[in-house]
Amino acid sequence: MRGGKQIARFATRSAPYDRGVPGPPIRPMLATPGELPTGAGWAYEFKWDGARLIIERTGGQIRFYSRSGVEVTPAYPELASLGRRFPDAVFDGEVVVLEHGRPSFAALTERMHVRQRARAERLAQVKPVTLLLFDVVRLYGVDLRQRPYDERRATLERLGLEGERWQVPPAFDDGPATVQASREHALEGVVAKRLDSTYQPGVRSPDWVKVKHVRTVDLVVGGWKPGERPLRALLVGAFDVEGGLVFRGRVGGGMTEQMSAELLNRLAPLRRDTSPFATEVPRRDAQGAVWVSPTLVVEVAYADLTPDGRLRFPRVVRVRADKPAGEADGV
Repeated sequence: MRGGKQIARFATRSAPYDRGVPGPPIRPMLATPGELPTGAGWAYEFKWDGARLIIERTGGQIRFYSRSGVEVTPAYPELASLGRRFPDAVFDGEVVVLEHGRPSFAALTERMHVRQRARAERLAQVKPVTLLLFDVVRLYGVDLRQRPYDERRATLERLGLEGERWQVPPAFDDGPATVQASREHALEGVVAKRLDSTYQPGVRSPDWVKVKHVRTVDLVVGGWKPGERPLRALLVGAFDVEGGLVFRGRVGGGMTEQMSAELLNRLAPLRRDTSPFATEVPRRDAQGAVWVSPTLVVEVAYADLTPDGRLRFPRVVRVRADKPAGEADGV
């Protein structure tokens, strides 16, 4: 485990942080999918199956923002007292619901979209979240984005942010051992971070590498196929460098009744008359399809790709309502 380094000397080494505009203070820095990097220049953290949160405490108030920049403060009343000792700070983390000691994204789904205070408070009693903090981006009003990860991490560990509903999970210096531990504990994977990496808001940087135990990809829904059920399969794609939606295949596996109902509820308002795909959709997939505007993202597990770039043995893992279509990984 890493830690024990000197806390940053804030006032003497950085200029004060100036928001200047309303809304989220930053967009989260993103990791690039890849193979596990090794060597002395990397640290390793567990990858958690939850929802990304940017946390800002300023002016005596705390606000939570989703990955897409939407304020979700009402959803998590049990986190309201986080960081009261730090009057002007921004943290990055992941919110999870733990079941039997492991994150359950299905359980978290019921919490993510609640905006009614009374309902959120009831759910907080029966299905509380845990916030896992892994970065500090601003502290005492000072911008830390240009500080190296190693320094930001040491600072975070020294702040004493341990509570009933939040914690700073460990970071390690042995990549293969971290991967093995994540497998043993049935976690989603590992994120490797360069020790000298700065915090790059909204950038999918090779300085952070995510290694998942199951091969998955985030794809954009361009339509669906009805059949014996109202939703039999999704038609999915990825944006190319020119912004065209490239067809990647049809996905029918993995959808529970609850997930299918959620998908139909989200897709119905997006219906359109023509295909949103820039590439040809095979006739067997296009026949009887209901087309939608390409804004909803789903995470899809798959075995590999065919020579023409289609998914083999795909199944839907979850709906990524927290991720804008422009940030889908694609393949």
